[in-house]
Amino acid sequence: MDANTETIKAQPAKSNFGKGIALCLIATASWGSLFPVMTEALRILDPFTFTTIRFVIAGGLFSLLLAWREGKGAFSIKGQRVGLIWFLGSLGFAGFGLLVFIGQRMAGGQGALIASVMMATQPMLSLLANWAIHRVRPKPLSFCFLLLSFCGVLLVVTKGNLAEAASSSQHLVASGIIVGGALCWVLYTIGGTLYPSWSPYRYTALTTLFGLISIVIINFTLLVTHGISTPDWAQLERAVPYLLYTAVVPGFLGVLCWNLGVRIVTPVNGVLFMDVIPVSAFTLSALQGILPVPAQVVGVVFTMSAIVLNNLYLRRNVSWRAY
Repeated sequence: MDANTETIKAQPAKSNFGKGIALCLIATASWGSLFPVMTEALRILDPFTFTTIRFVIAGGLFSLLLAWREGKGAFSIKGQRVGLIWFLGSLGFAGFGLLVFIGQRMAGGQGALIASVMMATQPMLSLLANWAIHRVRPKPLSFCFLLLSFCGVLLVVTKGNLAEAASSSQHLVASGIIVGGALCWVLYTIGGTLYPSWSPYRYTALTTLFGLISIVIINFTLLVTHGISTPDWAQLERAVPYLLYTAVVPGFLGVLCWNLGVRIVTPVNGVLFMDVIPVSAFTLSALQGILPVPAQVVGVVFTMSAIVLNNLYLRRNVSWRAY
């Protein structure tokens, strides 16, 4: 999900534009499928063990891809700020991977729907992050679209019943944790702009490997302190299909397609494909028997509309940066 900062450029050649659209659709559809799949996976393994194994697999695949495309020299970090690479990797993979799935597990059956909508708000969260980091104040109407997006999320989380949701502290805490995970990915994505000479393959592979250090430390600490239980072979065997799917499809293929697709359609167009994530998640959840209530459908429409309207509004300013 990392797109390099760049100004709006001329429309890509039509011959490549269709390919870029297809790649972005594959990426966001795969990300949307992640959350319904995790609904089942989290019944078998805890989020910490699952995330550790998942990113070991994905990190290995990205490392092989980087070595194949750019050679062993691409793994060199001489002259680089190692602490910053580790911090960004921790945000993108430990922060995002753990917080989102912890929150999803706490939210129960509705966790996949809530998490997918939170992911769709990332373009709006990036406006706030860009404001805080680069002092780029969002345009006036963007605040209205931020509010519309927030209202959409609120409808999905509460099912339109604000009074009932307010009485459930666990439900609210779960939503807050998921938002924290989404914000981690936004900051990780913005961090990619600090390495303009690195290819997306290099940034993703190296930050994944450094992020794994944090994930392993957290997982090991929880095992030693009995915060989580060591899984038995039966659990691991049952979790294998979910581990392979989440590591290979959304974890590896999805990120790869996004990096390639967004370079063709440009980030300002790529942002629009975030709308596919909740659509994909809601469809798969419905097939699992978890049907959204009308208020949740309206909430998704609000959030999707906020992304599209803000995108159209910002296109009027050619100096807009998309993260």
